[in-house]
Amino acid sequence: MFQQSTILFLKNLAKNNNKIWFDEHRSNYLAAKNDYENFVSALIKKVGVFDTDIKELQAKECTFRINRDIRFSKDKTPYKVNMGASLNRGGKKSIYAGYYFHLEPGNKSFAGGGLWMPMAPDLKKVRQEIDYNFDEFTSIIKDKQFIAHYKALDTSDDMKLINLPRGYEKTNPAAEFLKLKSFIAIKNIGDAELVTPSLLAKTAKAFEALKPFITFLNQALA
Repeated sequence: MFQQSTILFLKNLAKNNNKIWFDEHRSNYLAAKNDYENFVSALIKKVGVFDTDIKELQAKECTFRINRDIRFSKDKTPYKVNMGASLNRGGKKSIYAGYYFHLEPGNKSFAGGGLWMPMAPDLKKVRQEIDYNFDEFTSIIKDKQFIAHYKALDTSDDMKLINLPRGYEKTNPAAEFLKLKSFIAIKNIGDAELVTPSLLAKTAKAFEALKPFITFLNQALA
């Protein structure tokens, strides 16, 4: 669970996204950062029980900076109004699929994971794995535990191509999944859940349901 002060800090940051305010409230930020990293550390420990690729990670290898990269963005606000952590084999900068926890007030928090916008060679490998082993892939995303937590993969328009990649026929039974540019599943988390003692256990359970999907993706990248 998170401290109410962490949630409040992020809410206030969203209303005061500028360096002067942030500097004046740096101690609040550091407290919130520590709270988030403690949660991530506890989550790594629980996930490491069923996914040994994760168990040696440290929170600092998984959490993202709060500073935004504004070099190529029209939005010049300097800070993210969320905290994120990616639990991947090798840490947040690795090419491998993994688990993600996103903390953002306003009922925008979520747990989930998969593979986000892989480079072209890796994307080709994943598509090939799905094409060759579509029955296995289907059994994973239709598993009752996967559906209970995630319902389905994110197949929204911004996640996929309009047309099939070159080399695949329209009659391919995996066609709609082969169009995907990212392979992501998400479980939304309401604000009320963020401060409940059960949050950690529920998140770990959701990640456990995602484990076969992560393993399948990483087999393609190995």
